[in-house]
Amino acid sequence: MGASALKRANEYSSSPLDREKVITVNQGGCEVFSDERVTLSTVLGSCISACVRDSVAGVGGMNHFLLAEQSGAAKDRFGASARYGAFAMEQLINSVLSQGSGRKGNLVIKVFGGGNINASLNDIGAANVNFVRQFLKGEGYEIASQDLGGNFARRVMFKPSSGRVFVKRLDSDAGKSVVREEMALARKKVVAPPVDDIELF
Repeated sequence: MGASALKRANEYSSSPLDREKVITVNQGGCEVFSDERVTLSTVLGSCISACVRDSVAGVGGMNHFLLAEQSGAAKDRFGASARYGAFAMEQLINSVLSQGSGRKGNLVIKVFGGGNINASLNDIGAANVNFVRQFLKGEGYEIASQDLGGNFARRVMFKPSSGRVFVKRLDSDAGKSVVREEMALARKKVVAPPVDDIELF
């Protein structure tokens, strides 16, 4: 195992997680905290979550978004379909900056999700992965670490005060529940928080 792979394996470890105060970030949500007791949690299929932390101020947050329709329109820099994703990313980054040091150079950004967990959502997952990479590159940010793509759903837990991330790949039954929620959103072409009824930890 190379050094980078070892670092990644250690980061996404199954070591004990302090769950004193777990806050769920549902579809369309964005939460920012500095409280060391807080753990942010979400479940992802085709959706994306970014975990952004100010490494100096110890403030961090998580979002959760789905690009619910695809379009070739060029009405803005990313196209009509990416407007929600751009809003979700800007909302999170700006919130962390305003509550932290205010310096972009202090931000550590990690991204997760975009899985191909159902043939009907394949294009959405791929579009989400492409979007978040291009958005961050365009804004001048590097991705510190990532767990994107694949053919499984994930639960992601993030400690905003320390920056630690825990990722658990979910079984097929849990994945089916995520698929149902995301397909409903994709058909409606709107973003609304689904009920998070998956608790596997």
